[in-house]
Amino acid sequence: MIEKIETKAAPAAIGPYSQAVKAGGMVFASGQIPIDPATGNVVEGSAADQAKQVFRNINEVLKAAGTDITKVVKATVFLKSMDDFGAVNEVYAEAFKSSPVLPARSAVQVGKLPKDVQVEIEVIALA
Repeated sequence: MIEKIETKAAPAAIGPYSQAVKAGGMVFASGQIPIDPATGNVVEGSAADQAKQVFRNINEVLKAAGTDITKVVKATVFLKSMDDFGAVNEVYAEAFKSSPVLPARSAVQVGKLPKDVQVEIEVIALA
């Protein structure tokens, strides 16, 4: 069975996709960008500032799916500039500080992200 995960505590999907999908004991969360769900606006500031909002959004999606950040097994970080890797990595480390095992991860620089943000992160977690 495939279950759609949706919460108003994170930004609504801005296209034909789900915030997350639960299937086979796993949660596959779509990439989150730094949109404040209360205003619908992109959070201004540095890549680190934007990464903090991204993790707030990820946490809300995972909560709606009945899981949490400590159950994340894979993360993919998309950066507008690899020059921001260090700053985003610090936010990433803080976000996963309570995880008994850090997730596997990829981090890549991309040409452009939705709404011209600096960072997008997607995760896969145990349900």
